[in-house]
Order: sequence, then structure tokens, then C-alpha cells
Amino acid sequence: MEDTLIQIVNGKVITPQGVDRQARLVLKAGRIAEITREQGGVEGAQTIDAQGAYVAPGCIDTHLHGGDGHDFTEATPEAFRAIAYAHATQGVTTLYPTLAVAPTTVFRQAIKACETVVSQPYEGARIEGLHLEGNYINPLLKGGQDERFIQLPDPAEYQELLESTRLIKRWTAAPELPGALEFARYSHSKGILVSLGHTAADYPTVKRAYEAGFTHATHFYNAMSGVHKQREYKHEGTIESVYLVPEMTVELVADGIHVPPAILRLVCAFKGIDRISLISDAMAAAACLRPEHLRLDPRMIVEDGVCKLADRSALTGSIASGIRLIQVMAEKAEIPVADCIRMAATNPARLMSINDRKGSIEQGKDADLILFDENFRLQSVWIGGKQLKVEEETV
Repeated sequence: MEDTLIQIVNGKVITPQGVDRQARLVLKAGRIAEITREQGGVEGAQTIDAQGAYVAPGCIDTHLHGGDGHDFTEATPEAFRAIAYAHATQGVTTLYPTLAVAPTTVFRQAIKACETVVSQPYEGARIEGLHLEGNYINPLLKGGQDERFIQLPDPAEYQELLESTRLIKRWTAAPELPGALEFARYSHSKGILVSLGHTAADYPTVKRAYEAGFTHATHFYNAMSGVHKQREYKHEGTIESVYLVPEMTVELVADGIHVPPAILRLVCAFKGIDRISLISDAMAAAACLRPEHLRLDPRMIVEDGVCKLADRSALTGSIASGIRLIQVMAEKAEIPVADCIRMAATNPARLMSINDRKGSIEQGKDADLILFDENFRLQSVWIGGKQLKVEEETV
């Protein structure tokens, strides 16, 4: 079955060179075997007629907390599988389960659950590693995070966690905390993507942080300081400081709510498309295939298409996923579709150093694909050359 040839024809194929309306894809053994513009089919191949739909690499979400009524901090294989499948139906073919602030015991349990899931076949987005969004954040910018478990970086703790597994690939922290730069240097030396977030760091701190290994900004514009006044004087915030470090990459919660469309355009103009990744920051209420199973944290509500604290003091995460992020960037922020795909797939793959096999339609790479029409309705999702049944999102 794995050697079955599949050809996708009559699509608008989004490659690194742009949109190719003549290209035909040949898939074999879970990979893109050939991209050709030659006429005529491949003998013996199963033919998929894209009927004019876009054919693009699947979305890679490096910051995602939950979906289909589950959260990754449940730390069970069942939760991991359910979330991976639910987001796959929305066009996410690779994801990095993100753990919010929690007791360290939860992190250890989640690591074990993740190890179990990735060691066995399962249906859904491929899990490439974990993202820890805690516990070393600024409590003044905690957003929806649980303040009880916020703490200063603990070398014994983070060294033990990083030595215990190869699954941790990202870690978010506030660089202004005592010990944060030492944490960044150690984590960066282990190949971890260290990201600043939930932070009030000023420009000198951000500059030092970048030099120490903080090379990325978590949910840019959210849970970080901007320009502000102290008495009669203005001071730069983290947002302006990140702009002043040109090499620093950023990620955007591109639901059009966490960051309004005009600012999404602003970030694209100032940072440049190639330094931006799209993320969902999705919570349990996202991609709900069985809404009757949804049990929200009592501190939170879903309102106006987004998750909020019940007192409406802060946003806590999105309910958008995959194709919706592309749609918002294209329709509301008015970014060309091919550039939206770069931010949703190509850039995250490069950011996480998996671009040798994922993130773009190129010969030899994994056949992780999405087909969608001009209205951004998903037609089909392919993971490792196998088509996933697309179900309607009900929340």
C-alpha cells in the first residue's frame, strides 16, 4: 500500500517559486516523488483531480495547547491523539504540543504521554516535539496562565528535564527574570529554540537575551509590553525592542482577534515574511468535533470567536486552526496566498529545523499536503501521502 503511486492533477500548486497552475504531483511511499509539468499521467497511479484547488504544504503549528475538548496538560496519550486528529482536520499536518504553566510533574507526565504516542502509529498531525510555555514567565504578563506555578528559572529543574528527553524542542521564558540568560545559554546549547514571551523586557534586555540564545518571540504583540510612560517619560517595550533586533523571528496568533489585521500587515512589512510563523495558540475549544464533550476551565469563556478569562481581563487563546489562519492573513491582512503558506508551513519548518523533510512542496519531502478552494474551504488533507477524512469544525 505504501508503494502505491498517487498523482494530483489540475491544481494550483504552491511551491517555493510561487503558484504553478501546470504542475502535477506524484506521491510515493509517503513522499513527494516528482513534480512535473509534463503532459500525460503516470501509468498505474491513482489520480486525484484537484479541480482547480490550491495544493499547498500542510500547516505546521509550533504553538498549540489543545483542541476537541482536550488540553495537552491532561498529559494522557488519549488527549494527545484527539488533539492531533482534530487539528489535522483543519489542515495542520505537523504540530508541537504546547504545555502552559503547570506543576513540573505535569510536564514529566506529558513527556511520557508524548513518547507513547509518537512510538506508535496514529491518525492525525505528526508530533515533532514539545513546547514548554512555562514556568519561567513574568507574572505581571501571565495572561491566562496559572500564577501558582510561575517561578524563576531553576537550573536543576530545567537541566534535568532537558537531559531526560529529546522531545522538548521549544521553551518560552521571560528574559528579564534572574537566571533567564543562563537558562537560555544552556537550553540553546542543547538545540532548543528559546523564545521570549510573557515579558516586559526593554531593549537592552532583549538585545542581551538575543545574544544569550533567545532568538524568537512567542505570540508577538500578546502578553508583552509595548511603548509606555513612566511618569512623564516614554519607554520602549518588548514589542519595539523585538523590531530593533532584525534577526529575531516572531510568531503571530493569526485569528484576526489576538492581533488585528492592520497590525498583522505591519508585522509583515517590518519583519518580513520570512521571519514570521503563524500559530494558533489554540485551546481546548478549538477544532471541536464533539462539542458536547467540551469542558472549559471555569476561569475561561468562549466569546466573540476567542477564548477569554471569564472576567474579560485578557485573551487566553484562540479557537482558530490551520486553514483559518491562512484565510485571515489572505482576506483580512491582504497578504498574497503564497506568502501566507510560507508563514504557515515553510517558515515554521525552518524555525524548527525540519525543513529538510517538511514545510514545502519539493521532491523528496514528506507528502504532507492540503487542498483548498478560493474560499479557503479545505478539500482534503494528506499526511505522509495518506488522505485524512476532513470533518466539519462545529465550534
